[in-house]
Amino acid sequence: MDADPVKMARTLRVGGGEIDVSSPLVVGIVNATPDSFSDSGERTPTAWIRNALACYEAGAAIVEVGGESNVSNRPPVPAAVEIERVEPVIAALAEAGAVVTIDTHRVETARAALAAGAAIVNDISGLRDPAMIETCAEAGAGVVLMHTETPPKTPLWDEDLYAEGIGERLEAFFEERLAALAAAGVDRDRVVLDPGPDFAKTPSQTVAALRDLGRLGRFGCPLMIAVSRKDFVGALTGRRPREREAGTFAALAAGLRRGGTLLRVHDVPGTVDFLRVWASLEEGAEVPAGLRIEETIRREATADPA
Repeated sequence: MDADPVKMARTLRVGGGEIDVSSPLVVGIVNATPDSFSDSGERTPTAWIRNALACYEAGAAIVEVGGESNVSNRPPVPAAVEIERVEPVIAALAEAGAVVTIDTHRVETARAALAAGAAIVNDISGLRDPAMIETCAEAGAGVVLMHTETPPKTPLWDEDLYAEGIGERLEAFFEERLAALAAAGVDRDRVVLDPGPDFAKTPSQTVAALRDLGRLGRFGCPLMIAVSRKDFVGALTGRRPREREAGTFAALAAGLRRGGTLLRVHDVPGTVDFLRVWASLEEGAEVPAGLRIEETIRREATADPA
C-alpha cells in the first residue's frame, strides 16, 4: 500500500532545530558495545568515535548511538555503563555538527545523552515509561516511537498474536501512544513512527507489517525503515548479519515505495549509493546529459604485468 503523499510530514522538529524529511535520509547505526550482533573488528571507545564520525562523513543525515545490544540473548547492562559508552561518542558527533539519536529505553541514559548533545530519543520499549516521555518533552527532543508488544530483550514469536491483522494492531498502538505523547507535550511533528521489524514478530509478521507500512502515513509522521541486517532478512535469505546487505536494500526499496523516509542502516556508504540510484530511477532526480563514467572506475583494477 503506498502512503498518501498529502499526509506525509515534510519536517521533523528535534532538539535544537528542524530536519527536512521531505526526501529520504540515511540514519547511520553506531553500536558502542562490545557485543553487537552484526559488527566486528575493534570494539573500543576510540573505535566507536571513529566509526561514528565515519558514518556522518559518509552521508548519514542522522547518526544513532546505542550503548546496549538489543539482542535478547545478550545480558542487560547498568545505566552507568551504557552512559559511559555513549557519552563520548555523542559529544564527538555533536561537536562535528551531526544530528544524533540515542538508542535507549532507560531514562537516565536518555537524560545524559541529551545533555551530551543528542537531539532524538529512540526508545525500543515504545515510550511506555511516563518519565521517558517527560524527559523528551522537557528537552524538546524528537522521538522514535517503535511498535513492540514486549519489554526490551524479551523475545516473542506467536503466530496468533495479531489475529485482527497486524496492520490494524499497529494503527491502534500508534493511535494510543501518540495520544499519550501529545498529552505530555510531545506533538506529532516531533515523532517518527517505526513498525518494529523483528520486535514481537515472526519473519512472516514482520513482512506483513512492512507491507502495510503505507497505512501509517495517515498519522502525519515520518516513517522509519529499520530493516538493516534484521533477523527476518536472515530468515528469508539464509545469510549471517554482515551478508544481509542485498536483502536489506530490497527491504529499503519496498519501504520507500510505501512512504518510508528515514533509512536506519549499518552500511551508510552503500545506502547513500542505493539512494542516489533510487532517486534517479524512481524520484526523477536529474541525470545530466553529459554524465559519463570515469575511466579510472570503469573496470576493476588489475596488476601491472611484470
